[in-house]
Amino acid sequence: MALLPIITAPDPRLKQIAQPVEKVDAEVRKLMDDMLETMYAAPGIGLAAIQVGVPRRVIVMDLHRPDEPKAPRYFVNPEILWASEETAPYEEGCLSVPEIYDEVERPAQVKLRYLNYAGETVEEDAEGLFAVCIQHEMDHLDGVLFIDHLSRLKRERAVAKVKKAAAAA
Repeated sequence: MALLPIITAPDPRLKQIAQPVEKVDAEVRKLMDDMLETMYAAPGIGLAAIQVGVPRRVIVMDLHRPDEPKAPRYFVNPEILWASEETAPYEEGCLSVPEIYDEVERPAQVKLRYLNYAGETVEEDAEGLFAVCIQHEMDHLDGVLFIDHLSRLKRERAVAKVKKAAAAA
């Protein structure tokens, strides 16, 4: 496995729309393994392939608590089949927008379909942190960052802060 560089805003590659994966093969599984290692090292709870410069519809996630064993999840070509009208606010952050956190309102529940690590089709309901995280990561696949859900002023401040931190590094 290998650590991959995480792209940060305002890199234009984050605005790309990811392409579907034709089949889950050894190459895609290696990408997911490398993404997972990168996510754990960051540290984060979710990572989309676009964030490591690969415009494919692939997401890894692990929502385990610190006192629990790791529980990696893999999502290839995820799609939302249904979203609740009820929404819930959640303070989000992003490995591609480091050190920035803000509240985003999203559907409280979603039903999704995706291919897992073995390439099997899975349909699953998501709520709570899982619903927030899968929607956040799926936004990445469509070139959307969580800061795009904020007001223009908040978004511009966030990007300026990330640029300033990158220049100082």
